[in-house]
Amino acid sequence: MGEEFQASKPIYMQIVEKITKQIVRNELSPGDKLPSVREMAIQSGVNPNTIQRTYSELERMEIVETRRGQGTFVSENTEVLQGLKVDLQREIIETFIQNMKDLGFSEEEILKGVNKFLTDKKGEK
Repeated sequence: MGEEFQASKPIYMQIVEKITKQIVRNELSPGDKLPSVREMAIQSGVNPNTIQRTYSELERMEIVETRRGQGTFVSENTEVLQGLKVDLQREIIETFIQNMKDLGFSEEEILKGVNKFLTDKKGEK
């Protein structure tokens, strides 16, 4: 029933990441209602306080808004959501580049490798 979480990162932040990725993938759209704190806690197999902290963090980031008596909804502010997408992309690219540099690849080798990978992928389709 519950999810598997990494011990190296707070559970509420892992759930924040999961929800932000759902928004970026358009699995959750602007204006969509999130499950109640209790429902999400049951789905995730965590304490409701963890979900409350998750929703509070998402609200602080302006990704969701809580409407008193109605629930928590994905923000309809498309600028914020587009910024989220760009930030996530940048974070993934930054991690990838750092990992490649840690392995000893130069920027030129990284670019060649990415271009070759993308070219090979095009040929597979």
